[in-house]
Amino acid sequence: MRGFFFSILVLMSSCFSSAVHGRDMVIPPSPKAPPILEVRGSASRVDAEGAAQFDMEMLKALPAARLETTTAVTDGVRRFKGFLMRDLLAHVGAQGTSVTARALNDYAIEIAIEEFDRFDVLVAYEMDGEPLLPSDKGPLWIVYPRDQHAELQDIRFDYRWVWQLRWLEIR
Repeated sequence: MRGFFFSILVLMSSCFSSAVHGRDMVIPPSPKAPPILEVRGSASRVDAEGAAQFDMEMLKALPAARLETTTAVTDGVRRFKGFLMRDLLAHVGAQGTSVTARALNDYAIEIAIEEFDRFDVLVAYEMDGEPLLPSDKGPLWIVYPRDQHAELQDIRFDYRWVWQLRWLEIR
């Protein structure tokens, strides 16, 4: 019986939060460690300030994906581990048509969300079995499956490989 009343209390609290904020909102959990990625914009799973923040543990809880490919800035085939961008966007309830990816150095580029559905674009946190470090493109790097699709070997796609990824803005 006590569990029933607790469930009712949680449901009422959720309804009150949605009414206060004027929209259906699912408040995401807060990171336990310093956040390394912040997602803002048109998404249903953001906090009251309009952001979803993630620490590495939270990102590693997303379904893991692997990719072997060459890059324009490294030698040979590299093995990447991370999560698919489309899985992250689904996790935050993205409702836009584009994402602006921004790095620690403020480099930014707009990417159509359609690309993440069309290609297995990875947000890597490991390369060749080692964590990506801020001193070498980490802790997060957007990686395209360039060896699997000839069209991705065009230089226009190389600009979308944002390393030291820190922010995403969904529009």
